[in-house]
This record gives sequence, structure tokens and C-alpha cells, in this order.
Amino acid sequence: MHYGDGKFGRYHATPSNMQAITMSDKQQPVVPATGHILIADDQEQVLVALEMLLHGYGFSTTAVTHPANVIHALETEPFDGVLMDLNYTRDTVGGGEGLELVSQIRSRDGLLPLMVMTAWSSVDLAVEAMRRGASDFLQKPWDNRELVQKLREQLSRADKQRRRQRLCEQEMQEARAIHDGALPKKLPAVPGYDVAALTQPLHLLGGDYYTVARIDDRHTAICIADVAGKGLPAALLMSSMQAATRPLIEQKMAPRELCARLNRILCDLTPVDKFASFFYAVLDSRENRLTYCNAGHSPPWLMHSDGRATELESTGAVLGQFPHWTFEQRSLQIANGDVLLLFTDGLVEASNADEHPFGECRLVRIMSKNLTRTADDLVRLLLGSVAEHCERHFQDDASLIVLKRSER
Repeated sequence: MHYGDGKFGRYHATPSNMQAITMSDKQQPVVPATGHILIADDQEQVLVALEMLLHGYGFSTTAVTHPANVIHALETEPFDGVLMDLNYTRDTVGGGEGLELVSQIRSRDGLLPLMVMTAWSSVDLAVEAMRRGASDFLQKPWDNRELVQKLREQLSRADKQRRRQRLCEQEMQEARAIHDGALPKKLPAVPGYDVAALTQPLHLLGGDYYTVARIDDRHTAICIADVAGKGLPAALLMSSMQAATRPLIEQKMAPRELCARLNRILCDLTPVDKFASFFYAVLDSRENRLTYCNAGHSPPWLMHSDGRATELESTGAVLGQFPHWTFEQRSLQIANGDVLLLFTDGLVEASNADEHPFGECRLVRIMSKNLTRTADDLVRLLLGSVAEHCERHFQDDASLIVLKRSER
């Protein structure tokens, strides 16, 4: 009899060499296909026996005789599970070659059912195989019913895990769509100004928030925020902040009043160990005056056309921790050619392989040398410079807004 097509080093088998391996169930019921299994063993008669057993229970199989062919097979076609020996010709007793293969397979796929077998069974070898990621352990000679039952259990468990994983991925994608919807898809035109923004989330979901919104023909709201933490918890709090901020902006509040109202709202929603830094400003484009309140956020920089740089220092505590905090606001004039830069700390704290952060000094220096560029060019230049510095391995969400008063 011949099994397989020879793609991974197949073999011929006879009834005599099968009888030496199988223990029971000479006649198994034929059932519909239940999965595609990769079998690895350096003894051809073992492979034949396992293939005939699994075929009788509705499995399709591919068999290989060398550990290197296992990885090649996994790269070539999809499998529902792996049934493999731990002992090969290089290491007949210790199982080292098989254990190394277990680690390689598991590093490729964390959910693939991986059952290991050996005739030199020991508790230590079983424990090590399971520690490296084996799903289950069988000793040769095996019991047919036990082997098939365990294989089915592992395939069923993996199928449920993959279903849960797909559901989680779908939910995360939907959450990302909602998260992205909280950020403006297009910034409004501001008379006499050029404005642009970019964000670089660390994970699928991030805790940075920014917006630029026209209040009326004369006034424009500009805000940027950074929620403590990363990932889903930060994104959920960011969504709450965004939902609370939008109606407050529409009420045309002064920056200090808006921060106070938003702070009280977040104090009711935020856990003790969570908070948000927040910068909110209202630009009067007729008088070119910026009135702002900085609630513990990284100070923005106003780059003047004459080379000076003004830091917009914090005027209050972070939001979400002190419900009765009284916030202050300040104002400054924006001249022709001046550029305002707002950012989250993930931009300046992005570090290289030597753990040196990008830093605000470098950020201001790049800005001062490129003031004639458009706002869009500046945000891309700055974010690109930071990405190059940290080799695109950001340690936190990074966002920035550039507002430039156009020359007249």
C-alpha cells in the first residue's frame, strides 16, 4: 500500500509493519473529515499506523520523517493540528530535538493543537514539553481510542479559542472605528491660519485625543489631551472625555470654565489611578489672540517668526482627580508667521535603542529651522523625525497639532 504523494519524504507500508504498532481498534468507523493533521516521526511504520488510524476517523493527514520538514510543511499548507514524536535520530533518548521543534512550532502559532509522543517517556520530559507549549502528551505504544479522543478534544478547544480570538479581533476593529471617529477626519478652515494634525497610536486603540472646532465665524476651539495608561482602558476614558468635551465647546465657555466643568465630569467617571492631561484654547482669529488653559499637559510652544520661542506653561492640575480645583487661563498674541505646536508626551519621550528620548529641545530646534513650511509639512516632518529617532518603536501614543498664522 502507498500513502501520500512524496512531497515531504513519504514511504510505502505493508500490513506486517502495521501490526507491530497498533494495539486495538482494527476496524474503526468511517466518519466525515474532521481535520487536517501533520504527523512527524522518524519511524515509517509508526507514520503508516497513525495515518491509517486517523483516516479511519475522518482525518486527512500529511506525514514527515524529519524535524526540518515539519516547519517546511507548516509553511506550505494549513493544518488543524500536529501529532509529533519527541525523539529523532540526532537525540534518540533525551527528546532535545523534539523539544526544540515544539518551541519553534509554538512560536509560529500559539493556538495550533500540538500533541507530542515518545517511547522514552518520563515525567520531566512531559513537563518540559508542556512548558514549551505542547497541548498534550502521549506515551508509545498508544491506545487508539485515547489518542483519537485527545486529538478531537484539542481540535475542539483550539476551534473555540480561534472563534473567541476572531470575535475579539472583530470587536477591537469596531472599537478602533469608534475610536477613530472621535478624532476629526478633516480639520476646519480657520481664517488667516494654516492648521494640521497627526497621531501615532501605540496600539490598535490609544488614549490621545485632539480636536479643532469652529465655535463661530470668529472663534475656534483647539484642544489636545493625553489619558494616563495605554490600550483599551485609556481609549475608553478618552472616548468619555471626547463625548463630554464636544457639548461644552458648543456652549462657548471660557477655557478655565470648560476645564472646570470637564474636570468635575471626569472625577465622577475616572478610577482613582486614572487621569488626563488637557490643553484647551480658544483662538480669536479676528484679533489673533489665543486664550488658553493648560490642565497638567505638556506645555505647547509658540515659535515666533523672529526666532524666539514661548512655552505655554501649565495653569492647573490634571483632570479627573481633584473635583474642586480652580483653573486659570492666560492669553497671548499670535503674530504673522508665528507657529503654535501642541503635542502629547509620547512624541518627546520616544526613545532610541540607547534609551535617549527625543526631547523637547530637539523638537523646538527642528521647528525653528522650518517655520516657512506649511502646517501639514511640519507635522509630517516632526513625526517623521521622532519615528526615525526611535526606529518606529514608539513607547506611547504620540499626537501633535500645528497652527500657523499665515503671512499677509
